[in-house]
Amino acid sequence: MATSETNKDTNSSNHDGAITLDFPNGNGRPGLGRDVMYQYQGFWSFNFKASDTDVVISTLPKSGTLWLKALAFSIVNRFRYPCSPGSKTYHHHPVLTVSPHDLVPFFDWRPTPADDSPGDVTMHDSACRLIGTHVPYPSLPESIKTNTNCKIVYMCRNPRDNLISAWQFVNKRRAALPPSNDNLPPLSLEEAFELFCDGISIFGPFWDHVLGYWKESLEKPHKVLFMKYEDLKNEPTTHLKRLAEFMGCGFTLEEERQGVVEDISRLCSFETMTNLEMNKTGSWKNHIENKIFFRKGENDWKLQGSGLEFRYNHPPSVAN
Repeated sequence: MATSETNKDTNSSNHDGAITLDFPNGNGRPGLGRDVMYQYQGFWSFNFKASDTDVVISTLPKSGTLWLKALAFSIVNRFRYPCSPGSKTYHHHPVLTVSPHDLVPFFDWRPTPADDSPGDVTMHDSACRLIGTHVPYPSLPESIKTNTNCKIVYMCRNPRDNLISAWQFVNKRRAALPPSNDNLPPLSLEEAFELFCDGISIFGPFWDHVLGYWKESLEKPHKVLFMKYEDLKNEPTTHLKRLAEFMGCGFTLEEERQGVVEDISRLCSFETMTNLEMNKTGSWKNHIENKIFFRKGENDWKLQGSGLEFRYNHPPSVAN
């Protein structure tokens, strides 16, 4: 979300109006999203202030955000909300009854005054507070990056599957809007691909977003945990243990023997979550030729020398 420095004192009820008024006329461009997009100079995220014990869950949209939020919430709150199917309270577990976006709210879109903080919404009684974001690393509030010891968990997805999932999601969102002369038409896959490669997306270019967090994870591994969607999918137990340890609530040997890690993995699995009415978003079933995802390697150089590589599954799949 962008706005000018002149809006720093605008109260939360006027955010949207102030931001709209500050956008220069005539510079909008349909992007890989629901609305016309603007490139603008400033960034501000509602005066958000992080604390030393916060854990920020960061992703690009359509990179497994719901999955990672559900896993993080279940790990942090496993003593209050047991994840074993044999537990008397299992069927009332928040992950089964509440959207992960409500359990781990975004600070990007929601101001957090003292009487309405994410700590109240996440319902956990642990020392840490879980907060979500899609914001690129350079645009994070300074209180997250430098002024506190809060931790960041970042998960990315390979660019091909991220594009396919985003393209399908965008067209569903556009189709669901009430009829209006301002509505954007459906995107063809070719158009979505060009926008993706040009970085015309609400949270910036894929390459810059991923590499921003990747580089920080190399420089500050104690502060930034970098995860890959494909690795978590293929080796869930290994990476759930890694996630829990990083968040400061690692599993004990007794918990591992009791199968707690596997219980959390099953609770938050795609099989479980996609059967919940609130999380039904469809799936990608059509065959798509791989050639459409390549364009002379214009963006390949951005990953060269970074040490970052992606794993591709066939065919492409969709994640929230």
